[in-house]
Amino acid sequence: MMLPNYFENPEVLHLNTTPHHAYFIPHPSKHSALAKAREESDYFIGLNGNWNFAYFDSYQDLPQDFPALSPKDSIPVPSNWQQQGYDRHQYTNINYPIPFDPPYVPLQNPCALYRRSFHLQPRADKRYLLNFEGVDSCLYLYINRRFVGYSQISHCSSEFDISTYLCAGENEIMVLVLKWCDGSYLEDQDKFRMSGIFRDVFILCREQNYLQDFFIRTQVSPDLQRAQLWVEPVFSQHMREIEYQLLDPQGQLIQEGRGNQWQIELRDIRLWNAEDPQLYSLILHYGEEFILQRIGLRRIEIEKGILLINRQAIKFRGVNRHDSDPHSGYAIGREQAIADLRLMKAHNINAIRSAHYPNSPWFAELCDQYGFYLISESDIEAHGASMQYVSVPEQSILLNVKNRCEHERIRQQTIDNFCYFARSPLFKQAILDRTYAHLERDKNRTSIVIWSLGNESGYGENFEAAAAWVKTRDPSRLVHYESAIYQHSEHQNDLRHLDFHSEMYAAPEDIEAYFGTEGDKKPFLLCEYSHAMGNSNGDAEDYFQIFERYPGACGGFVWEWCDHSPYLDQTKKKLAYGGDFGEYPHDGNFCVDGLVSAERIPHSNLRELKNVNRPIRAERKGDKIAVRNYLDFTDIADYLIIEYEFSQNTETIRSGQLKIRCAPHQSVFLPLQLPPPNGQLQLLDLRYRLAKAAPLLEEGHILGFDQLTLSGRLNLSHLLPAQYAAAPLQTEEQDYHIHIRHPRFSCSFDKNSGTLSALEKDGRALLQRPLEFNIWRAPTDNDRLISECWQNAGYDRAYSRCYASHLQAYGQEVLIRTRCALLAVSKSRILTLEADYRLQNNGRIEIALRVQRPQALPYLPRFGLRLFLSKQQKLEYFAYGPDESYIDKRQATKLSIYRTDAASNHRDYLKPQENGSHWGCEYIKSEDFLLYSDQAFSFNFSPYSQEELCAKTHNYKLSESEYDILCIDYKMSGIGSNSCGPALKQAYRLDEKQFECRFLLDLY
Repeated sequence: MMLPNYFENPEVLHLNTTPHHAYFIPHPSKHSALAKAREESDYFIGLNGNWNFAYFDSYQDLPQDFPALSPKDSIPVPSNWQQQGYDRHQYTNINYPIPFDPPYVPLQNPCALYRRSFHLQPRADKRYLLNFEGVDSCLYLYINRRFVGYSQISHCSSEFDISTYLCAGENEIMVLVLKWCDGSYLEDQDKFRMSGIFRDVFILCREQNYLQDFFIRTQVSPDLQRAQLWVEPVFSQHMREIEYQLLDPQGQLIQEGRGNQWQIELRDIRLWNAEDPQLYSLILHYGEEFILQRIGLRRIEIEKGILLINRQAIKFRGVNRHDSDPHSGYAIGREQAIADLRLMKAHNINAIRSAHYPNSPWFAELCDQYGFYLISESDIEAHGASMQYVSVPEQSILLNVKNRCEHERIRQQTIDNFCYFARSPLFKQAILDRTYAHLERDKNRTSIVIWSLGNESGYGENFEAAAAWVKTRDPSRLVHYESAIYQHSEHQNDLRHLDFHSEMYAAPEDIEAYFGTEGDKKPFLLCEYSHAMGNSNGDAEDYFQIFERYPGACGGFVWEWCDHSPYLDQTKKKLAYGGDFGEYPHDGNFCVDGLVSAERIPHSNLRELKNVNRPIRAERKGDKIAVRNYLDFTDIADYLIIEYEFSQNTETIRSGQLKIRCAPHQSVFLPLQLPPPNGQLQLLDLRYRLAKAAPLLEEGHILGFDQLTLSGRLNLSHLLPAQYAAAPLQTEEQDYHIHIRHPRFSCSFDKNSGTLSALEKDGRALLQRPLEFNIWRAPTDNDRLISECWQNAGYDRAYSRCYASHLQAYGQEVLIRTRCALLAVSKSRILTLEADYRLQNNGRIEIALRVQRPQALPYLPRFGLRLFLSKQQKLEYFAYGPDESYIDKRQATKLSIYRTDAASNHRDYLKPQENGSHWGCEYIKSEDFLLYSDQAFSFNFSPYSQEELCAKTHNYKLSESEYDILCIDYKMSGIGSNSCGPALKQAYRLDEKQFECRFLLDLY
């Protein structure tokens, strides 16, 4: 049997499927509809479980009589076959994993046969509808060896009426799934590419003339007191009368009636929003079927360029979420989804963009129930078209040859390529079909406030037609599509049906510029921002501030929720990323860009975002403390309790709890008396605890915190060690070294490097290797672009050279003055340093540095000293902790005294990189020394060297150093989110051309 070539024919998208329609499950009784899960309905026949399975490297390898084949292997459904040991994983972001030859796909197109049997006694008065909620990439269906139909769209439901194919007793389903089809060109999402039946499969038993579709329409009055609700039903054969009951959010019957066209008028309504997801229950009944739909009442509109929900301007504090799990791949169950939602609620996330396809149909029901705003996105992404060849001028390496620059032409041609599918007549119906399927399936879900046409697929006539259809079909919601900002050279974009100006990764300054120009504005939506790859999200606070500054900025969606990292092998101990499976092409660890790990362990990025998005914020105004309520619909008193704690030099002097009234978007002063300044460090810590249990959260959950410095700086006098006996310092100067000795300690100075080469106390070596000037850090993922500049300047291999040193000995004090530089092979001088080392007989070592940097060189990763200490060191420090903190990433940390060791201070990232620094440090204390400075500094304490972090591609390949490594930094440049986002802000760069700093080390 020759397989019909529907999979390369964009004119055949579905064959013998039912029309796209709303998702719902019929039940045999009202009680069942209200109380039972869908799987417990008598009309639901679940087909999940182990299926017989046969994998083929190409569909051409299928036997002629493949519908009669009895596969010997088995596979769980739902699952991805790559997760079960077949084929291999491949991660690619933009590049297609197949040749760009639409609508054709490779002849070596892997496929798999799925087979299972089930027992059924079909009733003549019933119809049997077989549902596949997700199959990648397309499927051919056979029932009892007879061909039934064909369908594609991996992330939307395909439903077949199989009534006439069934027999009494044992029935057999055979499904042929292909890895690629013409639809794969529209499914080029940034993810691991996996295949198979990855969502639920079931049969619905329906009446002969069954309710095939219905659209629940609601309209809330401008005063938010009244609402209208009506239903537009569609039956499979002819209209029938429907009985209805409407229950209020407490489950009380408020209206009932019957008919085939009716409208319900409601007064004194309870509104739905993400903070208070109030749901009414609509029960539809006809014949033997009861259908339950939970419905929220909300009003969505744009007024004067401001997004309003229930007449209130709101901000999306959102994330982009893929279906991804290291165990199950794309196959995500309800409990896995709830675990994600629970983590999101716990970290103050109120919105989700379904990137970049519709989730399982029940996912939006969970968002209705638990309170999340959804941007629901069609299963369309085609950015691989932008990677096609564009001619560029040939260049010369000779300085005397002037090279041609044609950047604008190249940019425009790339955009034109990008818009290929958006303008291709061949793919117009496919784009429209994916829009229809998505909207029709999920149109009754309250949490969906915005329809998104897709992602990164250019713009043109096809998306204009899709936007126009959406606006006609569902004018109650808003329409989004970011790629409308791209203009094809031969087409003028029509943006009338798009409600937002949407961009990705625009800098805060770009948003400011958008609102700084004259004219009417659409709301500005960042559908992706603050790329959470590795040690990231250093700019989260800056984005918060810019969102709040402009009412027309409606927030954004961080990219992205979780790392995409399948397990490398069946031991399930090592997580992997692109290239680990030997695939080509791949995009390395660009998939490891989540706020949580693949195993749902929160990264510091998520904790940073949580406190950036805390529901209230405090600030000092004169001698009072004001708090502002950033919730959109909830009074503070109804949501949280404020715990306060005054401290002096980290010792608590007063604490208590407050419960105050403050309306949404308003401010109020706290009834707190501030202590008078007394020269000591005075702090006020405020913690915000959930007052009562809420959906997915327990009472007492900490929603965020503020820490306000009221006055002073930490007094270190009590930490200073007792002075050593006043014995004179002995000095010995040699050709290349200077040695200084005291009865309790000794040190050596290297006249070649200009640094301390040894330091001993009581006969024990404190420095296990010579002290180093340090400007390098293991590049973070956000350093991927600037690190090329750093390496070109030699920062990664810099070493110190001393040009001159001068010893001055005064008996109780020794001063060594030096003139040094940091150099790298083949490169010009990186830094010029004047370093003064002052050693006193009381055990104090002072290092004063004056630094100059050439104007032309890039900003520094850091500047400071690197100390190699013995293992098992315990440190006490006062800084922003206990989490890692940087100049631009410290919202999740507080000033306090902490204790740590090198292993505990390390923050683990799948791809090793700079981590674990602490900003705003006042001192570091060990059993041997106290280290401090004139000004707050940063430090890092790690069991791994910078060189080791740079050299290893995965965390599980790291080898600990034989030392604990302490880096103390005058400053370290910030983190940002430049892995896919704006360059690091100037304010967060160590870009000073000259500076001075001083470190003091007191020996105990």
